Amino acid sequence: MHHLERPEGRIAYDLYGGEGNNDGALVVCVPGMFDHRASFRFVGRALAAAGYRVAVMDLRGHGDSDTTFTAHDSRAASTDAIALAEELGGERVVMVGNSMGAAAATIAAIDRPDLVAGIALLGPFLRQPALDPATRAMMRILLTRPWAPRALTFWYDRLHVGRTPQDHADQKERVLRMLRPKERFRAITATINARNETIDTTEGMTADAVVIMGERDPDWKDPRAEARWVSSVVGGRSVMVPDCGHYAQSQRPDVVAPVLVDLIEKVTADA
Repeated sequence: MHHLERPEGRIAYDLYGGEGNNDGALVVCVPGMFDHRASFRFVGRALAAAGYRVAVMDLRGHGDSDTTFTAHDSRAASTDAIALAEELGGERVVMVGNSMGAAAATIAAIDRPDLVAGIALLGPFLRQPALDPATRAMMRILLTRPWAPRALTFWYDRLHVGRTPQDHADQKERVLRMLRPKERFRAITATINARNETIDTTEGMTADAVVIMGERDPDWKDPRAEARWVSSVVGGRSVMVPDCGHYAQSQRPDVVAPVLVDLIEKVTADA
């Protein structure tokens, strides 16, 4: 584990491949809310084996990142992803984001076309779904202590509809441990309640894009339709992943890793 120094605290991240040097294209991975950076464990290893450097960060207040930050939205996460790419000396970086992390990767590509050459958006939230009263009431219950850590971990498990990842029990335990401390839970709640901007235009973005969506992602009534909309916004292609819910990077790394390799090869060949 490593730490990136930021103005209000530190961001935790793991490195896969190329540690101690700048060899290989750099890939920066950004998880979603109430997730741990280890959700990219399989993809990180696969890309490192293919010869690439991979940095997987925790969101603010998540995992082993500090709980001292005041902003927890997708734009704040994008600034951390950019800072991490710069810290590691990346050029023509590929950013991979899951859920809210996909919005962070997209904002980074819009703001820094000189740095971000490719984006892969997994189960992306570029707009916030309208929540019915029952769902809003359920969220209030989920976020109420003392049962909130176990309730959110249960919900995290349910979002993995389809194929169960290897060592999924270990990942759920990481998430549960992360949610238990009051200060960290407060930061994660701030992330869940953050007012994230809608990204419906990507003017100025030059990055190549791919949208990766689980066919059974329960966050969307029609995952395929949402993937089409996101693809139209970012000007990229979409890949639907069978037997997969919201976490394609851990549920179907056998599908995700080759798609990412194709994207990395394309942006490096265009350099």
